[in-house]
Amino acid sequence: MENPFGKITTIETVMDFFHDGMTLMFGGFGGVGSPPTMIDGILKKGVQNLTLIGNDTGFPHIGIGKIVSHGRAKKVIASHIGSNPVAGQLMQDGKLEVEFSPQGILAERIRAGGVGLPAILSDIGMESEIVSKDKPRYVLNGNEYLIETALTAEVSIVFAKKADVYGNLIYDKSARNTNPLVAMAGKLTIAEVEEIVPLGSLDPDEIITPGVFVDYVIFSQGVNWKWAWE
Repeated sequence: MENPFGKITTIETVMDFFHDGMTLMFGGFGGVGSPPTMIDGILKKGVQNLTLIGNDTGFPHIGIGKIVSHGRAKKVIASHIGSNPVAGQLMQDGKLEVEFSPQGILAERIRAGGVGLPAILSDIGMESEIVSKDKPRYVLNGNEYLIETALTAEVSIVFAKKADVYGNLIYDKSARNTNPLVAMAGKLTIAEVEEIVPLGSLDPDEIITPGVFVDYVIFSQGVNWKWAWE
């Protein structure tokens, strides 16, 4: 088993990066494309008071919804929470702060964070109190825009179909969703994958997330994985 870049590691090792009160960004759409092994590891460790950033809150027992449903999050930044009634109840009870961001704007805020931009300008939701409340505005060429701050996180967690030992990633169909953007926006990015292959095995045109954005790679539990060269 070769690990020339030191990126291939275990779930036990990466658990050291998760702690109470941290900001955690996650890939996935309704649970599809969210890393199940790391989510279960966070639950088992008992990490709480998390600020979660991602497309949605999954379902009560699927994806990041597990963490939300166990009351481990203090704030969520997402495009919607409707698929998880537990999240809605926690919000209504004042136990979960929710910042809503239109889906495309949320994706662009994450992308901006990943490329080092401090904010973006948008005219989406200017008439909506939910979207525009307390946000500063900027006039450019006679047009008014909302200033949408970029989003980053202490740790980003993503799920991919395949990785090489440098951390170059490819995704499985719709599981690609927000994962490529999320992978860019973490100060530390951990990828959970189903298969790891030698360097040079991936067609460059297949690679969606370059390994430069990925710090660690772990195998996903519950899949019949093996090292591709064994």
